[in-house]
Amino acid sequence: MVPPSSEENALEKATMRRITVRVVPFLMVCYFIAFVDRVNAGFAALQMNKDVGLSAAVFGLGGGIFFVSYFIFEVPSNLALEKVGARLWIARIMITWGVISGCMAFVVGPTSFLVLRFLLGAAEAGFFPGVILYLTYWFPAEYRARIVAVFMVAIPASSFLGSPISASLLEMEGILGLHGWQWMFILEGLPAVILGLVTLVVLQNRPVEARWLAPAQRAWLLQRLERERTRARPVGHDISLWQVLFNKHVLAASLIYAGSSGASACLSIWQPQIIQSFGMSNIQTGLLNSIPFGVASVIMVVWGRRSDRTGERVWHTALPLAITALSLGSVWLTDALIPTIIILCLAVSGTYAIKGPFWALSTGWLSTSTAAAGIAQINAIGNLGGFVGTYLLGVIKQATGSYALGLLPLVVLTAIGTILVLLLGRGERRLIEANKARA
Repeated sequence: MVPPSSEENALEKATMRRITVRVVPFLMVCYFIAFVDRVNAGFAALQMNKDVGLSAAVFGLGGGIFFVSYFIFEVPSNLALEKVGARLWIARIMITWGVISGCMAFVVGPTSFLVLRFLLGAAEAGFFPGVILYLTYWFPAEYRARIVAVFMVAIPASSFLGSPISASLLEMEGILGLHGWQWMFILEGLPAVILGLVTLVVLQNRPVEARWLAPAQRAWLLQRLERERTRARPVGHDISLWQVLFNKHVLAASLIYAGSSGASACLSIWQPQIIQSFGMSNIQTGLLNSIPFGVASVIMVVWGRRSDRTGERVWHTALPLAITALSLGSVWLTDALIPTIIILCLAVSGTYAIKGPFWALSTGWLSTSTAAAGIAQINAIGNLGGFVGTYLLGVIKQATGSYALGLLPLVVLTAIGTILVLLLGRGERRLIEANKARA
């Protein structure tokens, strides 16, 4: 292979910098708002559960049922995005989830809470895998771990910045006859609707439509992506949708992701109540809740960059999962606030550090024609871990009074994911070595 010239290197750097600045920050803001709307029920619960009569088990079911509808509509949504275009479909997703999130202000009891959480999951289904798919249209493979990590830093950032904001909005109790949690849902739902309309102006579906790229930059990018599409991958081109959905790599990646997704979803929903159980006020809870997510925001980007720099994906995926399992398993060893916050910092950091390397690893298993369905399937099944973890924590907490015992199912799930990713990595290395020997 002829090494690239200095001119080609300069063109590549300029192109990637231009795309990153134009595409990634806007998508981060969108995902920031999406995650605020997904998890703000955790702060609403500090007031809402008592106001409308939600038990711990019902709240856990409502927190988890989001992921059931998310699972049902994930693959169809991503296939629709590929067909109608990312610009239109992402706008549709954002507007509908913003409206439904605002309607959470009108919850009056367990039934309306469960119905609206189910509808919110259906509305948001397809956003995250759609963006992951969208990023593969714009970024070559070697850039994806760091780009996904930067994009997904919006998740911990949403809790880091959103926690004190949500806690502050709870203080609007009684204004215009509304509860503080009602104001929180209304005011935090509006930005999604506004950003959905802005999406129609800001995003382009594919690089070929990007007039903000110079002709030489656009030509280089299209050539580079086309060259990558010709490479052979385990999940190939000539298979049916059902073969993609039940492919062993897709199912294995789904189970691996279930541990990380389940832990992050469960902690995002339940962590405010865990912290408040130490006798904290709403404002104190909001500030303390932000600490683990602030730490995770930094580690997530650093870990994704390290994975890209070394080109290593398997251990960069397995180690964060192992840290999550060990830290969650140690929660029951302490009943003090400070050690609990430290443990939560480790657990939350582990759940988010995995994101960049994992998605770089799993998208590397998929061809262009299978990416839309494969990514959606991985994320959909993986997010069922959110349902399992969030619901079981509520049931166990109601039965035993212990948050620590409620986290044990997530310990098992993340431990299984750790073992599985190492086994798959070992099998992949053996396959590569066998191919080299035959060559």
